[in-house]
Amino acid sequence: MQTPISYQSLFLCLVFAIGAYFYGIESRFAPKNGDEYPYTHIVRMTNASGHWLPLQSEMEGIKNTKPPLLFWQGMLSSQRGQSWSLIDLRWPSLLYTALTALLLALAASKVTKNLSLGILAGLIWLAFFNTYRYGRPYLAEPPEIFWLSLPFFGLLLFGKRAFESKWIFPLLTGISLGLALLYKSIAYIVPVCLVLVAWYWQWRSYRILELLGKDAVKVIFVGAMSIACFCLWFVLDPDPMAIWNEFILGENAGKFAARNSNYLKDMLWGGDSIGMLFLSSIANAGFLSLLVLNLFYLAIRQYRQTTVEQKLLWIWIAVFFLIFCLPSQRSGRYLLPIMPAIAILLAIHWHQLNRLLFWVALLIQGILIIALTWLSWNIDLWTYPVWHWFLLLGSICVIGLGLFRLSLTKSATLLACFMSYLSLTSSVMPLDGSPGRFSKATIQKLQGKTIWFPCDFRAKDEEYRLLIPGANIKGYPAGEAKEIKKLAERYSLFAVQAPVQSKLELCADCEIIGERFEMRARHNDAEIKAMLMGQVSDNLFVKEYIVSAPFNAAKDISKFKDACR
Repeated sequence: MQTPISYQSLFLCLVFAIGAYFYGIESRFAPKNGDEYPYTHIVRMTNASGHWLPLQSEMEGIKNTKPPLLFWQGMLSSQRGQSWSLIDLRWPSLLYTALTALLLALAASKVTKNLSLGILAGLIWLAFFNTYRYGRPYLAEPPEIFWLSLPFFGLLLFGKRAFESKWIFPLLTGISLGLALLYKSIAYIVPVCLVLVAWYWQWRSYRILELLGKDAVKVIFVGAMSIACFCLWFVLDPDPMAIWNEFILGENAGKFAARNSNYLKDMLWGGDSIGMLFLSSIANAGFLSLLVLNLFYLAIRQYRQTTVEQKLLWIWIAVFFLIFCLPSQRSGRYLLPIMPAIAILLAIHWHQLNRLLFWVALLIQGILIIALTWLSWNIDLWTYPVWHWFLLLGSICVIGLGLFRLSLTKSATLLACFMSYLSLTSSVMPLDGSPGRFSKATIQKLQGKTIWFPCDFRAKDEEYRLLIPGANIKGYPAGEAKEIKKLAERYSLFAVQAPVQSKLELCADCEIIGERFEMRARHNDAEIKAMLMGQVSDNLFVKEYIVSAPFNAAKDISKFKDACR
């Protein structure tokens, strides 16, 4: 297990990493966070207004939910709405993720003085599940992580020149941090500036007077520069008070309010405690989470042998963690900016990590692949291409080699991460094809018409707008999706869901306009047991029909609340 990872293994992992991140980038079922829908809605509404500011939204209380740079990015990548698809919105996220991985690899190569370990660090970061989950969809995390990490990568790469720089590095850092604030939140100014102070203090060999004399003004300048960038939002927006109330007080200060009982109790116990923050931040690594725990153990055991560069990385991790213990809403998602540092440290200690933990990771990956194989085999709604089965078989072979051949265990664990992501995407991709879409004839019939769809999340209608471009989409509560009689009493055009194998019982004078398959979101115990027995299609999917009830055409629909809002 002391054998360094070979360039051949790294190259193979890189090929599968590129495939995993690019394949299914346009999929509606790509692992993501539900915020993608509200962000897409704000982009669409702001595009429609013809102005860059103020941001527009039909959702109450969700207009200035994030600074404008995220939405301007979406407006530009979609050509002001002229090219409207998930890939148009998502490709900048993919670019940011690729740039972060590249810079991380370069910084790790400089720290370790070893190119293979640098490449390994970049691949480890890409192998983290939450890098994959948040690094592809249209979310704030990819640009946030890039711009927040850039100054630290710069210090690691350029060393003395960056630390001793009087104006150029602080100026560039201030701009970089300012862009991060304009993408996500002004709150990040606190941990970044504290990390910079700690890194300068480390660079000055803990001489506080030298730190104050040479570096304090640099950090103050960085903070002032970044705040100035952020304040451009207030200057350019015609309604700055809305920003103050919705973003500063609501989105930021509001996260310090007690969520359950009281602030102190929530901090020490429960789902929003510091302990849960620690566990959820480790869980960002997905299959490699136990390796992160092992890394913490090694850091404690070998603290006397810690190099200066490693100390800087641990400072980066510790400061961010301590600062994000303070809000009452504690989520591992807020600590995604420390995952590049964890990836570098994992690469440094790769040969020391416990073999047993790699086996556990491989077993978990094996369970996932076997489950996907079982589901794929028992779905009778479509036929998978041959390469899907080769991918599943290849994944099982790689996992088997990692479990039974000692010299391949670590390389196989890393490679199996990307193969698992590919297999997961490949298993649901048919729903992004014709089985999961309405026909062109159906879409043509629905141009300009109002259709009511089941909605279980704010702005979920944005997904249906992609399925039926040109239609006006409204949402009703998802719990009513199978109640055709109730829906037929309200709407003239609506979507209703029914079991795959049963025939839809139409209301009198109703007509089916189109149909498709959709994946169900929630399952009870009986349905899960049925799927384990092989009855997958009936329990994992539903058939969604668009039904016309022409006798409601003249009915006033303004009294029906849009559940997506």
